[in-house]
Amino acid sequence: MSPGKQASQSEAAAPMAGGARLEAMRRRVRLSRLAVWTVIAAGPVALAVAVASTPTTVEAATPAKSTVVRTAAAAVDPAGYAQLFVSAWLRSSADDATTAQARLAQSMAPDVELPSPAAGAQSSPQSVTAVRSAQRADGAWSVTVAAQYADGSVRYYAVPVTADQAGASFTVTGAPGVVAGPARAGVPESPYGVTVPEGDLSSAVGEFLAAYLTGTGEVDRYLAPGVQLTAVSPAPYTAVSVEQVWAVEEAAAAKKVPADGAAVRVLVQVEAREARGRWPLAYELTLKARSGRWEVAAMESGTARDGGVR
Repeated sequence: MSPGKQASQSEAAAPMAGGARLEAMRRRVRLSRLAVWTVIAAGPVALAVAVASTPTTVEAATPAKSTVVRTAAAAVDPAGYAQLFVSAWLRSSADDATTAQARLAQSMAPDVELPSPAAGAQSSPQSVTAVRSAQRADGAWSVTVAAQYADGSVRYYAVPVTADQAGASFTVTGAPGVVAGPARAGVPESPYGVTVPEGDLSSAVGEFLAAYLTGTGEVDRYLAPGVQLTAVSPAPYTAVSVEQVWAVEEAAAAKKVPADGAAVRVLVQVEAREARGRWPLAYELTLKARSGRWEVAAMESGTARDGGVR
């Protein structure tokens, strides 16, 4: 047979084969339906058996289109910007808008007038610090800034600032307003209600803080296993003495060191001394008992709550 005829027969055979397969599938579907209806007539038990034995065709689910989730950019606190503006604004004068401070203030707040201090007025503030920020609306903030002067007086200013969503640009939108300072917050009752007498615990914390603040001795010898704390360097004080120790747990006031693993939390009041004077300091510590002695397991003051566990 010629190649041309073989090709023609192959081309004709492909649709026929496809049609045969399609017809076979249709017959199976018809037979399955017939079997189900027959079993329905036979009763519920037979229906369950038929459903279990009936082949099931599962179509692949169309892959869902990927969804891009856009989260709002975190609000950026413009406290530093407001602080810088107030510092420059208070050191400016409308009588000389060409000074560096005046130009800085005008660049940060183009629509805000410069002050006009009288001759011999109070000198510029010694320090300017942002003490509170409040977001009023999207991109709109009110920042309270404190200006402290050489005579000890403090004046508070509320500064309106707007920020873009990315926190990449800010503008002071209005003149500062003098406001009352923040109110004093109520102090909750201290959890350190147990007075710790002189003894093993007070000696342990005293020796530890002396090594920590004066460089006398090694800090590591007073630490529980697995705890790492680095002494202050260079050592700021020449001597440290314990004034008072308070604890949360009653076990801290016991005459004997408890069993291994017992932990107590203490607040230590110390007096640190140096050539320039004496300084009252306080530290919150966690101590654990081991082998009849107290060891420092964590320092809550100025460190992570885990005390720097390795």
